[in-house]
Amino acid sequence: MDNPLAQSWLALSAPVAAARAAGRPLVALESTIIAHGMPYPENVRTAREVEAAIRSLGAEPATIALMGGRIRIGLSDDELELIGRSDQAHKVSRRDLPAVLASGELGATTVAGTMICAALAGIEVFVTGGIGGVHRGAAQSFDVSADLQELAKTSVAVVCAGAKSILDLGLTLEYLETHGVPVLSCGQDNFAAFYTRDSGLRADYRLDDADAQARFIRTKWSLGLAGGVVLSTPVPEAAAMPREEIDAITDQALAEAAAQGIAGKAVTPFLLSRIKALTGGRSLATNIALVKHNAEVGARLALALACV
Repeated sequence: MDNPLAQSWLALSAPVAAARAAGRPLVALESTIIAHGMPYPENVRTAREVEAAIRSLGAEPATIALMGGRIRIGLSDDELELIGRSDQAHKVSRRDLPAVLASGELGATTVAGTMICAALAGIEVFVTGGIGGVHRGAAQSFDVSADLQELAKTSVAVVCAGAKSILDLGLTLEYLETHGVPVLSCGQDNFAAFYTRDSGLRADYRLDDADAQARFIRTKWSLGLAGGVVLSTPVPEAAAMPREEIDAITDQALAEAAAQGIAGKAVTPFLLSRIKALTGGRSLATNIALVKHNAEVGARLALALACV
């Protein structure tokens, strides 16, 4: 994204700056999964393991957060610890970026927020756990994640285990189709469903090879077709949860959220926490496994894109 004024808000870590100077590809990582998606200390340990997985394949991780009025592209161990321990980190999407930067407060970037910051930094690949989407009951609540609008306008490839299974996955895919966002699947024909491997819904295109994925993405952008690409890859089979079990637990957690009047940005953290409790912690283990796997897929994609 060629915007010198906006880029003046960026602060690159020394490893990220060194990787860029050496021509090594960068992989963006969000910080909301650390601050709001997992409990401490599993969140920080997972963040470090995800970064290590990306480095082991030859790319450089760039975890993104807002600190001291700057967009930090790449975090130190101490900064990962800070955002992992803090209960004061704002959840930062497109709407929230100006407020948190202007105040100088601590901000953890969502999928949408991370895409914006990655694009400003010239990073083409972003790895997350699962994208947001159309919430169940959206016909009444109009609750649609800002992630989907960002995918429609910001040219970053997002590697994920599909969309979070707490969402209406069919309507999420319909929304992406309407806005011209291609959904690729790696390893299977169908879109993944976060805790479970298969949503039962077909992705637009199946591309298992990183080189083929990179050619598709580069072709899209070279045509001037702005906007992101979703690359869905299923959670490893050994860590996947049965679809019937997670659906029943999700229904229970959604009912509890409605009964307690939980809405807006508070919904997803509440649901993930309740699902963790209701599964006896197994959902957290699945979440950790899928984001590590996504990191490997994303690193290979970043390396392939650098050659196209």
